[in-house]
Amino acid sequence: MAEQTATPGIALLKPVVMVGMMGAGKTAVGRAVAARLGVPFVDSDHEIEAAANMTVAEIFARDGEAFFRDREAEVIARLLSGPPKVLSTGGGAFLRAENRAAIARRGVSVWLDADLDLLWMRVRQKPTRPLLKTADPYGTLRDLLSSRASVYARADLVVRAEPRYSVDDTARRVIDTLATRPDVLKGSP
Repeated sequence: MAEQTATPGIALLKPVVMVGMMGAGKTAVGRAVAARLGVPFVDSDHEIEAAANMTVAEIFARDGEAFFRDREAEVIARLLSGPPKVLSTGGGAFLRAENRAAIARRGVSVWLDADLDLLWMRVRQKPTRPLLKTADPYGTLRDLLSSRASVYARADLVVRAEPRYSVDDTARRVIDTLATRPDVLKGSP
């Protein structure tokens, strides 16, 4: 992806929080959106890993998912404070009511909605997905998507992730969608 520069004449007024399934493109698209808007990009999983000096998979293995989710909620609350930024969250973060409430109070949530085939294409070769370390990772992914979609649908905004879209195409669609909210984006892209 080519390096993007901030679009003149627009200003982000509150944090944008990318939510959705693993493999939806939250990190790549979030990074591109942040570059176009001239604001910082932060990934909650990377922040957790840096604080723990362990990978998410190692935290899951050592301390369990419940422990990880508690740390994730703390990190998200911290990241929502301060100046506007784009924040990418882990796939399970938005499922927790506490996180959804914090995001609604301080920012705007954007669901990158991707179908099962696209998600599988993107995650099947990645051994770093602790929830997919099962005998049937495709079935697990299908079940996760099925159980989570109705919660993701509560996001403030929805942008469809399509296989034919590049990261830049999807980032443009996110910014266009943010522009429909004058409380989030000032000016026009």
